[in-house]
Amino acid sequence: MAGHSKFKNIMHRKGAQDKKRSAMFSKLSREITVAAKMGMPDPDMNPRLRAAVNAAKAQSMPKDNIARAIDKASKGEGDNYEEVRYEGYGPGGVAIIVEALTDNRNRTATNIRTAFSKNGGNLGASGAVSHGFERLGLIEYPGKVGDEEKVLEAAIEAGAEDVESDMGDGDENPGSHQIWVAVESLHEVARELEKTLGEAEGVKLAWKPSMKTSVDADNAATLLKLIDVLEDDDDVQTVWGNYDIPDDVMETLG
Repeated sequence: MAGHSKFKNIMHRKGAQDKKRSAMFSKLSREITVAAKMGMPDPDMNPRLRAAVNAAKAQSMPKDNIARAIDKASKGEGDNYEEVRYEGYGPGGVAIIVEALTDNRNRTATNIRTAFSKNGGNLGASGAVSHGFERLGLIEYPGKVGDEEKVLEAAIEAGAEDVESDMGDGDENPGSHQIWVAVESLHEVARELEKTLGEAEGVKLAWKPSMKTSVDADNAATLLKLIDVLEDDDDVQTVWGNYDIPDDVMETLG
């Protein structure tokens, strides 16, 4: 297991947490409602719903909002959303996977295609880039739960496959731990980790790149703009990429 590889710029980057709270809550509510509709409306009996509720709690989403989203599903109310995946290339040949929950495929596809074409990218066909990623479970913890050794030890005991830790450099960047597990054991490992590390910030299915593409200064700003535009779309839930932006390049971007 690789316990010391630094987690950089795969899903998040410095400053990415300044998203508007209302938009974030809307996406979290949508995931909760979809998860509750697909299974039991009880988080203890529905692993996907439990993960969605935990993610909402990690973002300080009010309990009333969470209860309302579950209630909608149990009453059969609300829009019927379907899961859609888009794949394409960003500036510098970076591979990007976009996961969306939508009630209008045409609207979402148009928005995603426009985002790619206006920001140095190209939307590809289904399967265009996903062969370069591995479908895994991802459990996320903030850096404050412990050092690399503690988290690595807990992850091995729980049955995880890999750990990537970035211990950060202070209050503004407190760091994080990403624990990768086989899809089928995601919720079992998450339950075991709770016993030693507490409740996770995120428990979800993820796309882990087999190889990363280093991005130079010429392409970094455009790539980050593309990711921002995609993440700001109401229908988009998650954006994954195989990009690695070196620290010196990030510093030049401010």
